[in-house]
Amino acid sequence: MNTELKMALETLEKEKDISKEVMLEAIENSLITACKGHFGKDTDNFRVEIDRDTYDFHVYVEKTVVEQAENDVTEISLPEAKLLDSKYEIGDIVREEVKSKEFGRITTQNARNVILQKIREEERKVLFNQYYTKEKDVVTGVVQRYMGKNVSVNLGKVDAVLNENEMVKGEVYRPTERIKVYILEVKDTPKGPRILVSRTHPELVKRLFESEVTEVREGIVEIKSIAREAGSRTKIAVWSNDPDVDPVGACVGLNGARVNSIVNELRGEKIDIINWNENPALLIENALSPAKVVVVLADPEDKTAKVVVPDYQLSLAIGKEGQNARLAARLTGFKIDIKSESQANAIEGFYEGFYDEEDDDYDEAEYEDTYEGEYEGDYEEDYEGDYEDGEADPEEQ
Repeated sequence: MNTELKMALETLEKEKDISKEVMLEAIENSLITACKGHFGKDTDNFRVEIDRDTYDFHVYVEKTVVEQAENDVTEISLPEAKLLDSKYEIGDIVREEVKSKEFGRITTQNARNVILQKIREEERKVLFNQYYTKEKDVVTGVVQRYMGKNVSVNLGKVDAVLNENEMVKGEVYRPTERIKVYILEVKDTPKGPRILVSRTHPELVKRLFESEVTEVREGIVEIKSIAREAGSRTKIAVWSNDPDVDPVGACVGLNGARVNSIVNELRGEKIDIINWNENPALLIENALSPAKVVVVLADPEDKTAKVVVPDYQLSLAIGKEGQNARLAARLTGFKIDIKSESQANAIEGFYEGFYDEEDDDYDEAEYEDTYEGEYEGDYEEDYEGDYEDGEADPEEQ
């Protein structure tokens, strides 16, 4: 039994997840390459046999019996064949064993390179398959170093790239620091998998809730929609498939334990959790929380809505730099026109029809539901951790 070969293959399989069968095929190919180099002939009459139980191997060259041999690598004369076995006749195939120990240094080096190349290829393939299955998922990585304005994050067996436009404004990453990142894309390259990760993607928040909240992970509570301005605020709409389970309460947790854990991971980003409703008017009302709403006039076909709030609630409904209204529009998919009661009463026919953008200019409180993939706005680091009706209690936005 070839014990050394067996141990080497078992080590490769354990440490690099490369199967023994793949490596045995690589050894066979390397020995054939060595034979061609040793004999100086590029022919296909070399054969390698490896016992899968004992790992012993033998190399053979197959020669055709002829009257008079002209090529001693592919042919053997009839008299020479008869000396080996009297049964051989012209046209028969004679197998002669090749002693691999007789190979020269250069030939041996070439065979070694073939095996090493196969190991590298398989290692790249294993890593790619391993992380490709994690695409669109959240993983924990260790910050390595800054590469210009980008950050290298080690995910275990491979480094990922956190690009500048996928970083949260204001966040500083220190070497050896552990952070959770969302895997955007895994590319297969000659140098191994290239992995792009993000800290700003809305799905990062969704995946964190799936990992932290059992009901979300099991599908009892669904996250129907999510709108995020990374580093500042996120709004999520949740729905329960079990009437006995409060979706907002499940996400918030006892004394806010569950949502606080996610907020800490996002370094203080505020999170508003609202109830999803198939009725657009009720959904928009919930989305504008914590502002109180007097009435919502929604047009599901045009995806537009007019909202009236008390005069003293207008600034709260709009939010700091329009953030609350902007996130509500993204969350619901509606273009929202917010007016105070006094503004609505001053507009003739406001409650009878919907806003026509061709007949009037946009009011400063109107926001179109657009998502550009970049997040702008005011970024606040503080987080109070208090909740009302299952939502994060925001400060003056």
